[in-house]
Amino acid sequence: MAMYRIQRFSKLTGISTHVIRAWEKRYGLVDPTRGANRYRLYRDEDVRLFRYLKSQVDQGMSIGQLAETGRETLLRLAHQDWVRSAAETPHSENLISELIQAIQEGNRLGFQRKLNGALAVIPFEEALHRFLLPLQERVGQLWHDGVMGVAQEHFVSNQVKQKIFSALNQFQLSEGDPHVVVACPAQEWHEISAMTAAYLCAVRGCRVHYLGANLPIPELAKFCEQFRPSYVLLSLTVDRTLTEAKMIVKELASLIKPLAPIGVGGQFAQAHSSLFWDEKITVFPDMQSLDAFVRSLPH
Repeated sequence: MAMYRIQRFSKLTGISTHVIRAWEKRYGLVDPTRGANRYRLYRDEDVRLFRYLKSQVDQGMSIGQLAETGRETLLRLAHQDWVRSAAETPHSENLISELIQAIQEGNRLGFQRKLNGALAVIPFEEALHRFLLPLQERVGQLWHDGVMGVAQEHFVSNQVKQKIFSALNQFQLSEGDPHVVVACPAQEWHEISAMTAAYLCAVRGCRVHYLGANLPIPELAKFCEQFRPSYVLLSLTVDRTLTEAKMIVKELASLIKPLAPIGVGGQFAQAHSSLFWDEKITVFPDMQSLDAFVRSLPH
């Protein structure tokens, strides 16, 4: 998972470093790892837990009473609270508008500074849903409407992809985790949805093999035959004919399904969902359903 030193952890949770150390020592609710330089390193789940604890203490609960509940129960309650608040929290419209304005004015340095500043103050998973993915969607629509140029759209897309790649690279790998392969098949070049799926899998404890865009299914099969993943996730967004859809489903069913269960998402997958379900290939209608599935995988 992503790791944060105590000063960053304090900013992300709104709790002073003094209180963090006190709760850690007195109640044992977190057990930070130590970096090579001996600094405490906290995880995303610790951020979510301490944000939840702060919200409960602010409402009058005693930290001692909360601690008696136990870390695992508190983590579950914190996740439920986060899911509920995430559904209710609107996108960061002002930030998105300011980022788009910076790009349209050719102020790329201002765009990067504003984006990096926003990412510095909230956990990455929250940032992903609040402004990174909405920004990408908004810019894509502006390009489609002829308001924004293709170079500007590519710049924003690459910035978003760089942030997701950077977050993915922070995860520690374990041979015992479920292995999940994530890719975009041939002629699929828009990979941000696939990268988001890869990030969700990684943050939920999976070992992710991200293979990127435009990967022919026979080549994917060779990879799966060698590594025997627990699951294969594919992003399918490009519009195709019914004949082409049937060919893709047949190829997946014959080459990939004997090697690993398959899940698909994206506009194309949604449009032809019945074809996939007929071959017992799972269709995920949104990231929330994928997230629920990944949480159910045995670890």
